[in-house]
Amino acid sequence: MRSKIYLIAFLMIGGFVISCSSDDDLNYQNDFEKSREAWLNFKEQSGNSYKYTVIGSSWVGFSWETTITVADGKVIQRHFKYVAPGDLGDIPEEDVEWIEDGQEVGGHKNQAAEPLTLDDIYAKAESEWLIKRNNANTYFETGNNGMISSCGYVINGCMDDCFIGIHINNIDKLSL
Repeated sequence: MRSKIYLIAFLMIGGFVISCSSDDDLNYQNDFEKSREAWLNFKEQSGNSYKYTVIGSSWVGFSWETTITVADGKVIQRHFKYVAPGDLGDIPEEDVEWIEDGQEVGGHKNQAAEPLTLDDIYAKAESEWLIKRNNANTYFETGNNGMISSCGYVINGCMDDCFIGIHINNIDKLSL
């Protein structure tokens, strides 16, 4: 009888410990929360009007940048350009650099960053890029006055152009 009581007590305590495990479903949970707070402060100070530049590159030598402009919480412009140290090869002239305004935003489908607000980026970071995975290395940096500068992951064993996430070079208030 006594051994059954111990077994039941052990199972109950074990179940309690498991059910009280950390709510941290994200890598970098504390850093993410501090960064989101920095974003919310910036959002208030900027009137939710700002621009930011996303950078990307490929192992073959090409790199690019996309500047997203947000006014009153809405993406109003997306400016894309390839920046490469040499010949851009077979890339058509009209694809090397372009600007989308208003209703055109999101029309081009290439290497350009998605037309997201920083609210969208923080939501995506929390729901996709920073979730704990056993098969990936996760990265999170806050080089933009506490706001996201790099956030994403790389699946283990991937060799080329494997980063899934975002690299933000700068975030600036919009002067309207």
